[in-house]
Amino acid sequence: MPKLVDHEERRAHIIDALLRSAASNGLHSVTMRSVAVEADVSVRLVQYYFDTKEKLLLAAMTRLATRMGERVRHRVRATGAGTDPRTIVEAVLLEAVPTDEESRAFHLIYTEYAVLSVTDPALAGQPFLAAPDEMEAFLVAQLTAARRTGDADPHLDPHQEAVVLLAVSAGLGLSVLLGQRTAHQATTVLRYHLGRVFPTRT
Repeated sequence: MPKLVDHEERRAHIIDALLRSAASNGLHSVTMRSVAVEADVSVRLVQYYFDTKEKLLLAAMTRLATRMGERVRHRVRATGAGTDPRTIVEAVLLEAVPTDEESRAFHLIYTEYAVLSVTDPALAGQPFLAAPDEMEAFLVAQLTAARRTGDADPHLDPHQEAVVLLAVSAGLGLSVLLGQRTAHQATTVLRYHLGRVFPTRT
């Protein structure tokens, strides 16, 4: 009896091959053929599951964004029930600092994808590109709660500060990718700024 094909498993195998290739050689160098070679399958099989390179890229970014969302939620859960807002905010923002191969790949590929989407209409306007907006809303809620309980600067504007925090964490993440500083140094800078946002926490 012929073995049943697990199509979702095959799709995931091909997507993971694209992510490995993009992390090593850059998203711009990815082709259907290079993904097929990395996945050790035929180009025809890649085309069977993903008609175009754009569809393959979209599937890969969606998978990567899902993984990183899970990482953020895991970090927040790991802080424990009843955790103060600063610890939660710090846990979320630290996910923007590449500290391992998976987070490095995510930030490298996401940055490349965002740049490509500026000039390629087929890649623009995708749901995962709105992730920073969702993160901003989450941070606003945490900062608002911290101000209400007296854990944050009472004069703090939660909306403006959320924008600043995301910009700081994204910039630090990029500096790590570029080799300007280590993940430890970036984490130290981030915690320094959070100490000013949450002055009651030592």
